[in-house]
Amino acid sequence: MTAKRDYYEILGVNRNASGSEIKAAYRKQALKYHPDRNPGDKASEESFKEAAEAYEVLHDPQKRNIYDQYGHQGIEGTGFSGFGGFDDIFSSFGDIFEDFFGFRTTGFRTKVQRGADLRYNLNLSFMEAAFGTDTGINIEKMEVCSTCNGNACKPGTQPENCRRCNGTGQISRSQGFFTVRTTCPTCRGQGQSIPHPCSHCNGTGQVMVSKKVSVKIPAGVDSGSRLRLTGEGEAGLYGGPPGDLYVFISVEPHEFFERSNTDIICRIPISFIQAALGDKIKVPTLNNEKKLEIPKGTQPGDILRFSGLGIPSLRNGRRGDQIMQIIINTPTNLSKKQEEFLKEFAKLESSKLSTKLKNMFKGANTTAFG
Repeated sequence: MTAKRDYYEILGVNRNASGSEIKAAYRKQALKYHPDRNPGDKASEESFKEAAEAYEVLHDPQKRNIYDQYGHQGIEGTGFSGFGGFDDIFSSFGDIFEDFFGFRTTGFRTKVQRGADLRYNLNLSFMEAAFGTDTGINIEKMEVCSTCNGNACKPGTQPENCRRCNGTGQISRSQGFFTVRTTCPTCRGQGQSIPHPCSHCNGTGQVMVSKKVSVKIPAGVDSGSRLRLTGEGEAGLYGGPPGDLYVFISVEPHEFFERSNTDIICRIPISFIQAALGDKIKVPTLNNEKKLEIPKGTQPGDILRFSGLGIPSLRNGRRGDQIMQIIINTPTNLSKKQEEFLKEFAKLESSKLSTKLKNMFKGANTTAFG
């Protein structure tokens, strides 16, 4: 049995060659030994297969690494044993040959087409986004025709081979040294025509339907979150799989809470009496009301916190905090009795303040004038 040649030697590159250098070298070999350019030349056919096998290994980083360490024996251990014939090569490298020559060469096979993805914009309330919900959305999409089961034919009839390409899906033409085969424009590469189209779908194999889709919204989503519903997009063509439905979330603002990641922020108004003396008050949370202790001497802008009463994390379900900023309200309509109490309080405070100011000015004057 003849020993296999070194893959780098076959393509004419060194072992440090980049991916682009390997691709360029393979292009050169494919052009030189292409069977359409060398009809009946067995040696060229073998060289063409040899180059394809070398490229298959060296353009794949994982296979190349195995080959660099263990040689041909290592590659055979992966289950790869080369190509059986030209059909295998053209099937594997159809896109490559399209890049090389501007068209697909012998061995092109029409691929099924995946259905299109769909997008749906969903508005949620603040509370729905915080705790999650189950909802239904109505969408319109293309589905497989139930009358013809997607084959586009009138029930009781079948597709016929395309007369232009004789059912191959391709037509041949000459270009330079090559006899190339391109997609048949009549049947668009399917190799079949529909003499008796289905009246329900007008021969397309698909119909537009309205459908209600159930969507489970996880707790913690926010504006910009995207949910993927696999297989809920439009139906594929020629037996292809359906696309996906992507639901984009938009969350309405709350009248009391604001959100910062998994924390919620709110402002708590209290009187200056409560701020001075301290108090216990009930404040709203996402779940219910909870008592908040206002410490004595609380100042405007002070921050108080309820741990674990924020938004659940999408990653681990752990809730953030409820952060409360204190706002002190100054009374505007006082009774005479309230004014008297405040004036008396002001006298007591002014004597303390005067002493502080005098000490401050005294210190300032001493500093300024020595």
